[in-house]
Amino acid sequence: MNRILSIILITLAIALIAYNVTLINFENPLEGDSIIAIIGIVASLCAIVLLLIFIASKKIQEKVDEN
Repeated sequence: MNRILSIILITLAIALIAYNVTLINFENPLEGDSIIAIIGIVASLCAIVLLLIFIASKKIQEKVDEN
């Protein structure tokens, strides 16, 4: 997976976070569809963290292969 695809996936995860924020009912955030939106936000944040770890590991691998 190249860097451009990783950036596209991170952008899609951010867009998904923005969409899920609009679905949250801030008066009762832990009831109904709001909890599903919160789960979607957490899942998107996990995906972003995993992609950032993957990008960092690729950079480390490139530096190790140079030596």
